[in-house]
Amino acid sequence: MLENTARPAALLAACVVLLLGGCASPSTPGKAQAATDASEATLERFLKDPDMSWLRQHLPNARAVLISPRILQAGFIVGGSGGNAVLHARTAGSPGWTGPAFYKMGTGSVGLQIGAEAAEMVALVMTEKALNSFLSSDFKLGGDVSVAAGPVGAGTGAPITADMVVYVRAKGLYAGLNLSGSVISIDDKANAAFYGREVTPVEILIKHSAVNAAGTAQAHEMARAIAAAGR
Repeated sequence: MLENTARPAALLAACVVLLLGGCASPSTPGKAQAATDASEATLERFLKDPDMSWLRQHLPNARAVLISPRILQAGFIVGGSGGNAVLHARTAGSPGWTGPAFYKMGTGSVGLQIGAEAAEMVALVMTEKALNSFLSSDFKLGGDVSVAAGPVGAGTGAPITADMVVYVRAKGLYAGLNLSGSVISIDDKANAAFYGREVTPVEILIKHSAVNAAGTAQAHEMARAIAAAGR
């Protein structure tokens, strides 16, 4: 009986590892730039959605924003999903945002709608504790970093106190999914491709010693879009 219980858990863990390892890293400058462009388009779609009132209201207070333009659902016996993501963090100076830093994400299952093989995600990083987790090599959502699904619709509902608030959309529809159990790890290859050298998230997000002209332009555009969303 114990063996039967342990086997699905082992398969689930193996799926997460495979997803993290198998996510195609945007490991060339062109692919890294395309990933940032796609993430910007994803955020713009979410902000324009009339059902995203909570997202627009709380985005100006977020410490950072994690965006995944495409989370793929894998065809394992035990369901699994994975994808690439970029993180932009708030700063004290102009334009008020910095990044992107590149990450990989793998999860046991995001429960996509029937027939859906891909989803897109926007997650608000609401606390300093959650932001600090992105500076480590990898971490698991739902452990030290609490995560909740973002509310959809006109009403904001009860206050959300989670460290991260996640929105996932598949086939144009939002699902009440929180990605608890997802493993997030730094994508060193993508960061090196985008910035032209090996860099860490600390250099990108905290020290601001890693600079890319396209990334700076995107940070200014994000600041503009976020300011507009908060009005």
